[in-house]
Amino acid sequence: MNNEGEMTGLRILALSTLSALWAASPVDGPPLDYTFFKERVQPIFLKKRPGHARCVTCHRHGNPPLQPLAPEAVTWNEDQSRANFAIWRQFVVPGNPLKSQLLLHPLGEQGGGDHFHAGGKHWKSQSDPEWQILAAWVNGRTIGDSK
Repeated sequence: MNNEGEMTGLRILALSTLSALWAASPVDGPPLDYTFFKERVQPIFLKKRPGHARCVTCHRHGNPPLQPLAPEAVTWNEDQSRANFAIWRQFVVPGNPLKSQLLLHPLGEQGGGDHFHAGGKHWKSQSDPEWQILAAWVNGRTIGDSK
């Protein structure tokens, strides 16, 4: 099998494993809004930051995966966005940003993050605007609400 076929097989295995884990875990807390994810969270995965790779650069092959962007695409299409949402919701605890891997891995330890993220620490504190967007999504924010 070539590398692309192996990566596809690994993605399918990771997706099925994560789906099984999620299905086995009770989810309490507010519902996670797809539109907020698509319009506010996904752009964070694409943002260029000095001294860091974009999230999509590592996570298109990493775990959790992001859908690969089509050549020349600047964002994901609808199907890809829904697939991203389905995977990344597995890495948050609705209503609890400080127990959500999506928010803890790229957050510096001094800000309450965990000790390691292969892509580096993108945010020094929980007051970072991007971190706040992710926290808002985890806390159930929707487009147009004033929570």
